[in-house]
Amino acid sequence: MEILKIENLSKQYGKGETAVYALNEVSFSINKGEFAAIIGPSGSGKSTLLHMLGGVDRPTSGKVMIDGTDIYSLNDTQLAVFRRRQIGLIYQFYNLIPILSVEENITLPVLLDQHDVEEKRLQDIVAKLGLQNRLHYLPNQLSGGQQQRVSIGRALISHPTIMLADEPTGNLDSKNSREIIDLLKMFNKTYNQTLVMITHDEQIALQANRIIEIEDGVITRDEVVRP
Repeated sequence: MEILKIENLSKQYGKGETAVYALNEVSFSINKGEFAAIIGPSGSGKSTLLHMLGGVDRPTSGKVMIDGTDIYSLNDTQLAVFRRRQIGLIYQFYNLIPILSVEENITLPVLLDQHDVEEKRLQDIVAKLGLQNRLHYLPNQLSGGQQQRVSIGRALISHPTIMLADEPTGNLDSKNSREIIDLLKMFNKTYNQTLVMITHDEQIALQANRIIEIEDGVITRDEVVRP
């Protein structure tokens, strides 16, 4: 089932002869449960594309459809709510709230919605992330790998339609990088969690089921590397 559909997505900076396209008429779709990696050199447009998919920055033209909703037809308030409920974001530098505990950081999206935390899901996520003994720690008491695990938990807690990871291993050593990718693959399989990951590292990208390569704002490769 198609869960994400991108239609003629463009992002233009400047006008006339000085116009620069970070994205130029990009189109593709992602099915539910897919794990896709978007790769490309610095300045290729991959981070701009992730921001468009995550509702962080509005495109110049085109559509981003997530589970049938054209997210850029929403106003800013509606988009913020949609993003919090339906899009799980994982950042390279974790973006944890320093004064909140591990448990509070993970459950923040639910609490912001003024909903009750699903304790069974929370405990399942925490156990899979290996954070059972760190729930009351603050971010500065954790290693980089542990902080990224918290970030993954926060992205998963609200049953997101799609999870987006922006260079999730870019700030980690090789051991922690492997562990984080293994966790993402595990949640992709056990939760059938749709996952789109941005990375500059082709070896990391090869852990995904599909690779989409972007260069100069256009897709140059779209390949299923494993069923």
